[in-house]
Parts: sequence; C-alpha cells; structure tokens
Amino acid sequence: MIKLIIFDLDNTLTDFVRMKEMSIESAISAMIDAGLMFSHDRIRGEIYRIYDEEGIEYQKVFNKLLIELLGHVDYKILAAGIVGYRKAREASLVLYPHVKVALIDLMKRGLKLAVISDAPRQEAWLRLCYLQLHHMFDVVLAYEDTGELKPSPKPFRKVLEELGIEPEEALMVGDWPERDIAGASELGIKTVFASYGDTFGTKESGADYDISDLFQLLDIVDELNIAGGAGAKEKDVTTKSQREG
Repeated sequence: MIKLIIFDLDNTLTDFVRMKEMSIESAISAMIDAGLMFSHDRIRGEIYRIYDEEGIEYQKVFNKLLIELLGHVDYKILAAGIVGYRKAREASLVLYPHVKVALIDLMKRGLKLAVISDAPRQEAWLRLCYLQLHHMFDVVLAYEDTGELKPSPKPFRKVLEELGIEPEEALMVGDWPERDIAGASELGIKTVFASYGDTFGTKESGADYDISDLFQLLDIVDELNIAGGAGAKEKDVTTKSQREG
C-alpha cells in the first residue's frame, strides 16, 4: 500500500534549467546596461564557469564574476544583475503541466507528500513559495537537513522516519537516475523517473516506472494500491484517458 510520495524539486516539479537560463540572460543584460563593458558571451561563459566550480546554487556568483572581470565589486553593476536575475526568476519559475492538479489529487487520496532537494534550504523554500506549493507537503527536506546529497540514503531515510512510513509504502519521483532513482532504490523505495524533466538524454532510467507527465503518477498509485503494492516493472506509463481513448 502506497502511503507517501516523495518528490525531487528541480526539473521534477518545476523547470529549473529554463528558469536558470532565463534568469542568467536577464542578469547579464542588466549588468551590461549598468556599465559592465564586456561581451554578452564573455560574461555568460564566466558565469557558467563559476557555477561549474562552485555549484549551480552558488549565491555569490555575480560578486565573484565582477572580481574576476574588474578586480573589484562594483555595487551598481552587482545590484543591477541581482535585480535582473530576480525579476526573470519570478517570471520564469513555473510548474510543469498538471503538477498542481496531480498533487491535489494525491492529497485527496489521503497520501502524504514530501520533497527531498539538494538545494540549500532557503532556496528550496523560496521556490516552493513562488510556486504556491509550500502548504502542500508534509515534509520538505533540503541539503542542510542532513548535510548529504542524494544518492545518499540519509535524506530518504530521514523522511521515512519523520512520517513513520516503511520503504515499501513510498514512491520516489525524480528526474536524475544517478541521484533520485539510485538513492531511493537502495532503501527499497519504488521509483518513478520524470522523463519530462530529463536533461541528460537518459536511455535507461533504472526506475520502476517512467512517466512523461506527472498526472500519470495517479494511475501508478491507483494500480499499486489496488494490487496491494505488487507488480512488475512498468515502462512508458499511459494515463487512463489515453488507454480508454
């Protein structure tokens, strides 16, 4: 019997890659307008190089950029970049299709919902609040809550313990096979690969189920619970409406 659905956040509930790219482009234009006299391509290259070194969630990327390009932080340019980034982030941070209706339907079924994110706690909560999802989850676990990134089993184990759920009573939904799928599978949690958020060109996810739309998760939950949690692996799940059509 499935009682808990655990979600990754970025590229599973929201299109993080699109948001990040649009925010960076907006920040670059704003900094150039404020007097950063380098080409757009040069600035973009430096920003992504810094992210490669420091991690995609690095919060001082523009400070480091200006030090490397100018030798110091010009706060007019820095402020312009931050404002440009934040405005674009608010405009481009959107849910994938059918996410909210799927979450509501899962809640109506009496299921508990959780998020495990490798993002810093503040950033994870900011994204959930922007998306108006912050009241929908029983547990939200970010990097600081365990100090370990997926695929470490520690974040998954902590969520199960907090909610009093056994591994066989949970499903993990994520876009990153090496982290989301592998980490959950190690504890015996059934897994669902969100192929719509895949940025790696994954051919074989290793998950119990692959879905191309989050709404398909409802069929998986219903079928598992009707069958008492038994069943072989499924691939390329279709919705009930698609099967009936």
